[in-house]
Amino acid sequence: MALKQLKPTTPSNRHTILKVDGTAKIIPLKSNAKGLHKSGGRNHRGKITVRHKGGGHKRTYRSLVNRSNFALSIVERLEYDPNRSAKIARVFSLKSKEHFYIIAPEKLERGFLVEKGENTKYNLGNTLPLKDMPLGTFIHCIGTNSRFDKPTLQRAAGTFAQLVQKGSSFCVIRLSSGESKKVLPRTLATIGVVSNSDHQQITLGKAGRNRWKGVRPSVRGVAMNPIDHPHGGGEGKSSGGRPSVTPWSKPAHGKKTRKK
Repeated sequence: MALKQLKPTTPSNRHTILKVDGTAKIIPLKSNAKGLHKSGGRNHRGKITVRHKGGGHKRTYRSLVNRSNFALSIVERLEYDPNRSAKIARVFSLKSKEHFYIIAPEKLERGFLVEKGENTKYNLGNTLPLKDMPLGTFIHCIGTNSRFDKPTLQRAAGTFAQLVQKGSSFCVIRLSSGESKKVLPRTLATIGVVSNSDHQQITLGKAGRNRWKGVRPSVRGVAMNPIDHPHGGGEGKSSGGRPSVTPWSKPAHGKKTRKK
């Protein structure tokens, strides 16, 4: 993927860095597409449960293949998906004669053959159990112990895990975050690194591009009234008067939020 830095002809263009690639932006497969309902961050009672969401361009959801195996298939093309940071690959099954989508790994190109399941060859884009992979393999779309065949981990653009230990009862993978995780040897994973690794280098340049994505502004707590935020209120400008907290008075920095 190539990056393009715009010339500073306007304030919004001054820091803008966008991606320029040949990913096809076409009408998705009708059998794998459906309309996406926007909640605006509201629940069934109309209450805001997720802040900073609303508006944005209308999207069509592309459903990815979610089965424990599929036969030898050929990659027809790489496509753009507005619902994820990675590219997706449109694939045609040579056995069942049907089309479906998968998350495209880096360096996957049109005409490549991919398959998923037991006794699968060790090739880029193929999905097979961890017990059949050599140590040090870069993998993505990894299952979990509860659903070993459902791709759950390492699906964002440019992410990958590495197989660092194999055993008869469990395998150890190292995630992009540096965390090591134990998984079952029969857990399925796809070989390679997720595509669009330059995604983190993109700079939107202006607030309007965030609004196109459906992201609303984040208002500082010290700019609010005291009824809206613990940092709110005061005469003139204030520093909040206390260590940083969330709108619900939970510590905002330094406190762990995971249960394990």
